[in-house]
Amino acid sequence: MTTKSNDIEDVQNRADTRELPIHKVGIKDIEHPIRVLDRSGGEQPTVARLNMFVELPHNFKGTHMSRFVEILEENDADISVRSFRGIVTRMRERLEAARGHLEMSFPYFMKKTAPVSGVESLMNYQVTLIGDCSESSCDITMKVVVPVTSLCPCSKGISDYGAHSQRSHITISAQTSEFVWLEELVDIAERQASSELYGILKRPDEKHVTERAYDNPKFVEDLVRDIAVELNNDKRVVVYTVEAENFESIHNHSAYALIERDKRTDTI
Repeated sequence: MTTKSNDIEDVQNRADTRELPIHKVGIKDIEHPIRVLDRSGGEQPTVARLNMFVELPHNFKGTHMSRFVEILEENDADISVRSFRGIVTRMRERLEAARGHLEMSFPYFMKKTAPVSGVESLMNYQVTLIGDCSESSCDITMKVVVPVTSLCPCSKGISDYGAHSQRSHITISAQTSEFVWLEELVDIAERQASSELYGILKRPDEKHVTERAYDNPKFVEDLVRDIAVELNNDKRVVVYTVEAENFESIHNHSAYALIERDKRTDTI
């Protein structure tokens, strides 16, 4: 005898009497292929790690976990940065939830040209898209982690020769009123660092970036302030957080700074 699916009780639909809503319930760390349109007009395939959550009312026992995966499979031909907002909205509607939350993290590659030799190489950046949508609003945050070089102004100022430098991570998270390329946020971070990084450097390139960093020392405070100035001047950026972490070369700790601003609620 064959049992039909509609003959089996859906336990998750049972009522719950504890009167405790759950703010986020769903699946974490599921991997899925996606496509990312880059600024040059090409399309970059990559693999994303996703967290998919919805809000569960107090009177429902559970959510339908399988539906999260079904949503990915149904959108298999159209999972991209541009379609991200629509996927969050469909997830919330499919799960019949008041609010849906989706995080999509993936490596993103940019081709870079060494400053002197002109040799080309790929640099990778970690990108995360975060969507938080309800029936009345849908906030999309774009987050990118950019590795750079920072050189210590204090070390340069007090040393007879040399100055200590380190690799740093600049993290920019932004909500925008218009479309902004991922590369634009990377450009801002690299432009304000002591020096940007490259996948391949020949000796003339190494000399160039070393001397550029020496001529452009930055504390973590300088990094976040200089980037914040650029973000403040970009009318497309509505909300932002900028972080800088220096993995210190002469200390067994990191130096860290953060600036955040919501232009909708404050002025400078």
